[in-house]
Amino acid sequence: MADNNNNNRNEYFEERAGTEDARFHVVPHKEEGWAIKREGEDVPELTTESKDKAIEEAKKMAKDTSTMVIIHNDDGQIEDQLNYKE
Repeated sequence: MADNNNNNRNEYFEERAGTEDARFHVVPHKEEGWAIKREGEDVPELTTESKDKAIEEAKKMAKDTSTMVIIHNDDGQIEDQLNYKE
């Protein structure tokens, strides 16, 4: 069942990839500390050592594109969502 839920989630993100509905996720990054990733994309938009810096930049990106920021904690779980849709 977990595999099916994961597949559904991946399909959901892939459908929004490259569209104006793609949201920015602030996620832990193995090498740099924190990353901003657009939904459905593997390559980060930005990496930084500071979570606060990643959140600040993700907010700017989301405001510019009228979308959302999804902030994850150290374990990858969602801890906050910020909506900048008009």
